[in-house]
Amino acid sequence: SRISVAHCFCFRGGAELLFDGVKKHQVTLPCQPEPWDIRNLLKWIKQNLLKERPELFIQGESVRPGILVLINDADWELMGELDYKLQDQDNVVFISTLHGG
Repeated sequence: SRISVAHCFCFRGGAELLFDGVKKHQVTLPCQPEPWDIRNLLKWIKQNLLKERPELFIQGESVRPGILVLINDADWELMGELDYKLQDQDNVVFISTLHGG
């Protein structure tokens, strides 16, 4: 079986408010047969970390528009977005660019 993988997830720009105000989460993902990708990660975050109003973070199987995702400080659009395979110690940052009036 695959080893579990440790990651740091950060939520900024207001996104942390959906996670009890916690900006930084050190997470070890459970072992699974397939490598973790961002698509599976978002499902896991929704089930395990997200505390309220999931519709403000998740839309369909991706993040909602207006949430910027950085993987090791690079835009996830350069990394394959939902198909990006997580590596051990990856740093994933979610930044909300939506600011309510």
